[in-house]
Amino acid sequence: MAALAALLPQPVFNPVQEDESEITRPSAPSQSLIPRATIPPYGQRRGWKPSTPEDFADGGSYPECHVAQYPLEMGKKKGSSGNTLALQVDSEGNVRYDAIAHQGQRPDKIIQSQFKDLVPLLHRKDLTDEDRTMERPSEDEVQDTAEKTRAALEKLVTGKIKAAQPKHIPDSTAHTSFIRYTPGQQNGQDGLKQRIIKMSTVVEDPMEPPRFKHKKIPRGPPSPPPPVLRSPPRKATAAEQKEWMIPPCISNWKNNKGFTIPLDKRLAADGRGLQDVHINDNFAKFSEALFVADRHAREEVRQRSLMQQKLAQKEKASKEENLRMMAQRAREERSGIAPKPTAATQAALKSTLADYGSDSGSGSEDEGSEEDEEAAKIRDDMRKEKRREREREMRMNNMGTEQRAKQLARQQNRDISEKVALGLAKPTMSKESMLDSRLFNQESLSGNFADEDSYNLYDRPLFHGSTAAAAIYKARGNIPEGNEDSFGGGTDEGIGKALDNDRFGLGQAQIGFEGAADQEVREGPVQFEKDTSDVFGLNQFLDEAKTGKKRGLDTSGGGSRKRQQLEKATERE
Repeated sequence: MAALAALLPQPVFNPVQEDESEITRPSAPSQSLIPRATIPPYGQRRGWKPSTPEDFADGGSYPECHVAQYPLEMGKKKGSSGNTLALQVDSEGNVRYDAIAHQGQRPDKIIQSQFKDLVPLLHRKDLTDEDRTMERPSEDEVQDTAEKTRAALEKLVTGKIKAAQPKHIPDSTAHTSFIRYTPGQQNGQDGLKQRIIKMSTVVEDPMEPPRFKHKKIPRGPPSPPPPVLRSPPRKATAAEQKEWMIPPCISNWKNNKGFTIPLDKRLAADGRGLQDVHINDNFAKFSEALFVADRHAREEVRQRSLMQQKLAQKEKASKEENLRMMAQRAREERSGIAPKPTAATQAALKSTLADYGSDSGSGSEDEGSEEDEEAAKIRDDMRKEKRREREREMRMNNMGTEQRAKQLARQQNRDISEKVALGLAKPTMSKESMLDSRLFNQESLSGNFADEDSYNLYDRPLFHGSTAAAAIYKARGNIPEGNEDSFGGGTDEGIGKALDNDRFGLGQAQIGFEGAADQEVREGPVQFEKDTSDVFGLNQFLDEAKTGKKRGLDTSGGGSRKRQQLEKATERE
């Protein structure tokens, strides 16, 4: 420092040294020391986290501290409250759901959002007497509120009026201004003096067209676009080309060009393959619920039917037992033997008492009754089967020759599946019987059925040349006389008595059908004769038409038409 002072030149003006005793410095105000954050030196910042702006000392972040650092609050996101409200509770711990109604409102605004707001003030218990007394505002508050209301209304009205008024209206009164002008000296002449100039604005005509034509200059070229860095071109593979293939736009309504579009291309353009079909799980739940309900219903119906069957079997067994006891008692009374209580009668009596609610039965007796019911059911089934077999054998024995032939023909004409099921099918031994002989030697029908005027719809009798007609009206030949199964015992005397028997008490007919007594006894079927008489006079009418006579020229009768009618009337009388 001394070497530097020796090299510098001496100052031209020396400062005046004042006496320190004479200088009175003002007393500095007492200042309190501001504590500053202590920043550890470099190399000793392990575990230290800068959190406040003072920790950075107007500098940057510390790279050796691996924590999130925001020097000068740079990069720090400011937390926004948003529209989400925090959950609030009142003094009693209940959730305040009316906080959303108070959001964005002024603090002194009264919002009635609770049930207690509907209760009159006199009946509310959460208010004091001071809160119930509603004091009227003072005169100053009333005037202040009225003034604010008037200013707000004037502001709204003024804005509406200004919006309706036209803009840029030229001022009709020109602004005038006076200017004092002092000319400068020109060629040494002092004769020019000051003057006052009146300056006014020229009034413009609002309907005057524009004097100048504004022509817009074309915009200059924009800034060059930023360079786009692309990879070197390479040939696309077949898979990439298929992925990049975009189906053409195909309309389902218009085809102006008349192209023939395949269905696969039309469906590909429709975009159905890009849509995923999602089936709601409720369908499966619904079907499962229906299935479970149906299963429960079927189970209930089955249990109900089983219970009804058991009750019916039990009632049937009890009735049979009662009938058996009554028959046994009747036989004993008829024979004159005193009835003795047997084990069966005692068991039946116990079963009947059990039906009426007696408690004398036991578990073993119930099991025995169930076994007896099953055995009785088996015996009933066997009896029914044997009864059906006996009835079938009796019908076969009483069957006539013709019915037996029909039965055999019916068995022969059965389908092969029915024959196999009945055990009647037999293998065919010869090849000649494989063809149906009924198809041969068929009489050929004529081309037309008959003439139009012929009345021969039934050209031959129904049972012509067969024994069926004789068998219908005669007694069966295979039924011997005296057989009780035949009508009237199979004898002529018995048949006559059976016919004369008044079964329903209607009495004997006094007079039969008219003309029935004149007819002879008929042994065969009823035969009808063709009526050749002209009932409607059609033949006579056709004969008269063929002769060509006219009724107006017929004078053979004589007299007028009225006279002929009178004659006919007299003849009728």
